[in-house]
Amino acid sequence: MTHYDVAVIGSGPGGYVAAIRCAQLGMKTAIIEKYNTLGGTCLNVGCIPSKALLDSSHHYEDAMHHFEEHGIEIPGDIKINFQKMIERKASVVEQTTKGIDFLMTKNKIDVFTGIGSFKDATHIDITSEGKTQTIEAKNTIIATGSKPSTLPFIKIDKERIITSTEALSLSEIPKHLIVIGGGVIGLELGQVYRRLGAEVSVVEYMDRIIPTMDGAQSKELLKVMKKQGVKFYLSHKVSAVERKGNEVTVTASDKKGDTVSFTGDYCLVSVGRRAYTDGLKLENAGVSANERGQVNVNDHLQTNVANVYAIGDVIRGAMLAHKAEEEGVLVAEILAGQKPHINYNLIPGVVYTWPEVASVGKTEEQLKDEGVSYKVGQFPMRALGRSRASGDTDGFVKILADAKTDEILGVHMVGARVADLITEAVTAMEFRASAEDLARMSHAHPTYAEAVKEAALDATDKRALHF
Repeated sequence: MTHYDVAVIGSGPGGYVAAIRCAQLGMKTAIIEKYNTLGGTCLNVGCIPSKALLDSSHHYEDAMHHFEEHGIEIPGDIKINFQKMIERKASVVEQTTKGIDFLMTKNKIDVFTGIGSFKDATHIDITSEGKTQTIEAKNTIIATGSKPSTLPFIKIDKERIITSTEALSLSEIPKHLIVIGGGVIGLELGQVYRRLGAEVSVVEYMDRIIPTMDGAQSKELLKVMKKQGVKFYLSHKVSAVERKGNEVTVTASDKKGDTVSFTGDYCLVSVGRRAYTDGLKLENAGVSANERGQVNVNDHLQTNVANVYAIGDVIRGAMLAHKAEEEGVLVAEILAGQKPHINYNLIPGVVYTWPEVASVGKTEEQLKDEGVSYKVGQFPMRALGRSRASGDTDGFVKILADAKTDEILGVHMVGARVADLITEAVTAMEFRASAEDLARMSHAHPTYAEAVKEAALDATDKRALHF
């Protein structure tokens, strides 16, 4: 039986990063993955393939609707080769997962393919094709991630009633895609297929989309996506989803209590994700989980069993790849006797629609609920020279700062490339910068980042220069 200092169960961003950091710190490390490719949901059926389709569909939309205003004329009809688009997505995924294979080899991490389950707290069974082998691990990191959630009355058939996994590999462009859920995944995939010509209807239980983000962002993205042709039905409670042949009917009640129905050829169920611990046999190790199936951990991400840790989507908190990565590094460094930390308030959230949406820190609604005295600075993207030059004038940057100390408490953006721009806010807030600090920093001109400076000027003493 092979002995390891650390065994990591699950090879998503949290798992493979944890394994790499453990190896860097001199630990003999194994990683266990039940699928034939490493990378987990994010690399295989999540972050990476969805961004590939978002970019491809964005190019098509630009060619159809925006090239002409830039003086670019394409003779003849512009056509979609959807199969080639899906093949490119698959190629991007393959390149990325092969990169993880390389990193495992480079860092001398042993990779096991099969279902990992606890035999006891220090022994892990790995089952593949009916055969089981056992390894011994001084410490184990559970990084098994999450799976799409559904509603009790919905039967996912993976053909017409689908999750995000199937939506990334359709054989055709839907005529009418009904999306249940106005969160990140539903909006991103809804926008992909709307660009490609599908009618898209988003049915959302709450009274706004992206409900966990700042209210101003919800309003702005709703406005922009409506302009793009997406139809929204907010405050609608879905009660039934039925398929007859190639037709799917979604029944819901609106805020007045009236019954309404939507009929399309595909229904994407995008109502969140659930922690995935199926097959782990946590009970054999004595590891506890809560009523939602999440593994219970303390502030060091240690379970109730001292040598077993858990990270990422399988525990509490936002289900974000970069959050899982930070947690993987934290556990590795704790095992090495170091004292790392994570500020969960400063884990940014991003929606990769166009315009993009990005947030870090407290929302205005949270500050109100907490009774914090704050001030607001906001600057519209349309007032930037760079935005006008590129034609990306939707959106804004909004900065929330403490009314007394001027410390930045939250930054919320909608606009071109704000997924990258939010890192400026994270950096500033990690060093507890004030709005005035950002306002006095030089920002290159012309850039989208100037909106951050202008919003900071507005938050400092209402002296934005260009609006």
